[in-house]
Amino acid sequence: MENKLSSIREQSITELQQAPSEQDIFQIKSKYIGKSGSLTHVIKDLKNIPSEQRASVGKAVNQLKKDIETAIEQSVKRVRDTKKRDEISQHDLDVTLPGRRLPLGYKHPITVVSEKIVDIFVAMGFQVVEGPEAELDFFNFEALNIPKDHPARDMHDTFYITEELLLRTHTSPVQIRTMKQSSPPLKILCPGKVYRCDSDVSHTPMFHQVEGLLVDDGISFGDLKGVLTLFIHQIFDEKTPIRFRPSFFPFTEPSAEVDIQCVICRGDGCRVCSGTGWLEILGCGMVHPAVFRNVGYDPENVTGFAFGLGIERITMLKYGINDIRLFFENDFRFLTQF
Repeated sequence: MENKLSSIREQSITELQQAPSEQDIFQIKSKYIGKSGSLTHVIKDLKNIPSEQRASVGKAVNQLKKDIETAIEQSVKRVRDTKKRDEISQHDLDVTLPGRRLPLGYKHPITVVSEKIVDIFVAMGFQVVEGPEAELDFFNFEALNIPKDHPARDMHDTFYITEELLLRTHTSPVQIRTMKQSSPPLKILCPGKVYRCDSDVSHTPMFHQVEGLLVDDGISFGDLKGVLTLFIHQIFDEKTPIRFRPSFFPFTEPSAEVDIQCVICRGDGCRVCSGTGWLEILGCGMVHPAVFRNVGYDPENVTGFAFGLGIERITMLKYGINDIRLFFENDFRFLTQF
């Protein structure tokens, strides 16, 4: 029996070392440890061996089977490595070159500035709230003191879905919804997409706004100026000159527009600022008493201020971008700069 096992070991190991392919290796495996293999027959014949020899022979048989299985794994690896080297040698490849790195994605500049704006106001205690982009006429216009015959509606160039349903033209409807559901004090920030029928170098049919609302007892225009001055100094820099200019919005009274010194000419006057040295960046004002009455607040007991700004405009001024269409063209060279 020892001679037979020794013969099987020598023949199987030699054949496996010389096998040229995986198919040949599996045929050798079947020849020796398959169902009808040489070693399998030996295992079946163990019952005919004297009992005093059976343990030692069985141990030798099991060890031989493990050795053959190990030799099979080594042969398969040898054949596969040889095949891989042959394939590489047939191509003009230098496997010593460093691997090519996949390009990493970058945050869109609109996202970068949006997150920065939100962080600034959240640090001042504002809570972020959101609302639907398909909005009712009541929340988008009427509750904001803009009735159906109001000329201010012409400024919004609205996408109407039905007579009463539209794509929101600003995020102010979120303020109305929040006030109708909550009692003062309120300190909320409403970022999101808005839609208007407008498209040119400085306008797109869809753009992004952030609007804020603060309602409490004794809120003044001075509070509004303090909040917006702090915001502008943090989004640009502390040396940025600011001015508040009287304006008109149906939902605030008094109303103002906020300008910063032109970031291009630094106040000297240029094409971008139309020679004035100033650039308008947002609108604001004290909430109109009619708006408070529309949401069930008593304007005799509470006051508040609201403001709204376009994120694209802030981004263009912050980074010196001269064409709003760059934000939507998905040019990787443009996006990698941010």
